[in-house]
Amino acid sequence: MTEFSETPGIPEAPEARIGVDTWVAEAEERRARAGGPLALLARGVEAMPPAVRMLVFLAVASTLPFWLNEGDLFSYGLFTLLYATLALGLNVVVGFAGLLDLGYVAFYGIGAYTYALLSSNHYGIHWPALATLPIAMAAAGLVGLALGFSARRLLGDYLAIVTLFFLQAFVAFSNTANPTVAGKGLTGGPNGIANLDPLKFFGYELTSTEQQYFFLLIVFALAATALFFANQSRTGRAWRALREDPLAAEAMSMPVNRLKILAFVIGAATAGLCGAIFAAIEQATVAGNFTVAVLITIYAIVILGGLGSIAGVVLGAIVINVSFQFLAPQSGHPEVKRWLFYGTLVLLVALMKPWYRGAVVLLGTVAFGFAAHAFVAAIAPASWTSGTAVDAGSASTAKAIADWVIIPEGHSSFNTYAYIALVAAIVALRSLKGWWRTAGLIPTLYLTAVVWENVLAPNPAVTALILFGAMLIALMTVRPQGLLGTARVEIV
Repeated sequence: MTEFSETPGIPEAPEARIGVDTWVAEAEERRARAGGPLALLARGVEAMPPAVRMLVFLAVASTLPFWLNEGDLFSYGLFTLLYATLALGLNVVVGFAGLLDLGYVAFYGIGAYTYALLSSNHYGIHWPALATLPIAMAAAGLVGLALGFSARRLLGDYLAIVTLFFLQAFVAFSNTANPTVAGKGLTGGPNGIANLDPLKFFGYELTSTEQQYFFLLIVFALAATALFFANQSRTGRAWRALREDPLAAEAMSMPVNRLKILAFVIGAATAGLCGAIFAAIEQATVAGNFTVAVLITIYAIVILGGLGSIAGVVLGAIVINVSFQFLAPQSGHPEVKRWLFYGTLVLLVALMKPWYRGAVVLLGTVAFGFAAHAFVAAIAPASWTSGTAVDAGSASTAKAIADWVIIPEGHSSFNTYAYIALVAAIVALRSLKGWWRTAGLIPTLYLTAVVWENVLAPNPAVTALILFGAMLIALMTVRPQGLLGTARVEIV
């Protein structure tokens, strides 16, 4: 008889965590091996204990009034803290509980109008801030309770539609309706309410920017600490379960509806406090300060920093507000827009893999630009290359740009054709693959620079928004989960 060989042994299964897929179990290892400066920054911040992070931030933030002038402290310091505190409240609703609340800014406005009614000449009520601030928080929290209770069964897009309608209703009420109460318009209509009392505690008024800054720094530290402990509690863990899977959380006997309402109330109260402080600092409140544009800014801070991350909220507020201030048309640093623009292009090219493709694209774009400029200068009249770069800073920088980018003078139709050519190049680039795409990217990037110098740079109001969006896209391409957020691993 033929003897059969021994049956081969069953190979050992790779070691995995019980109840966890192997690929999911190795996700942390893969993130640890991932390179890049943003990943290293995120891991460095995550490795620090939360108390140390807070102390380092407070230590650095406390030095700003000593090396920034009053105007810069107001723009870069005060508003960064205000946006960070406001984003903390939104982070509770969106980041902790996973609820898409698009009416958040309305609570910000409710807090501001509450302060305006109780601490101004409007009705002759001059309550001190020590009494008005808690009332503003309570008023916004009660409205949040009502909204949360009425929308507790809604999720996703349905919740977003209801809350966005609430925001628009608030703007219409404060800006147009303006009901008459005690002989005066309750909200002041489009003109709002002016001559508000400054922040005053025990007879001491906070009138200077430095005083207001340190007060807001204390408020932020207290709010961040309270929300950190809330996130670490049983309620915080229940919020995270609600965010990941509401049905599973409800099946595990968690009070899903109460958790939603609680998140709405805490977020609304935080926004109401920020609105009251903002109104006291501005000493006026108008409906134009509580629009969808502000909502987009606060959402950008939370998403960029990382959903559910308190440290990410701080970093997101710094990036967003400082970028906005630099990109503003009235900024005292117009040349920064150009550095941010070209820096964003270089960052996007540097993300190409393998790395030598990015090097080929950068060097090829520089060479292509000089060749195109020399060709146009040789065959066309001098007016086609005699233009100058707008807000280039130094004369040497302006000359270097004018020698590389084609900037005509007196040919207004060129801008339209350049813009159309850029759109066509981007569309064509999408259909190319491999090295053909790499080669096509070189003239496309050069066309982008041409459009920037001829169309976007001379129009700073539009350029600021476009460039800001491009920066966000670049950053979110590198870190889809946000700067300090945790990447989610899902199995379908």
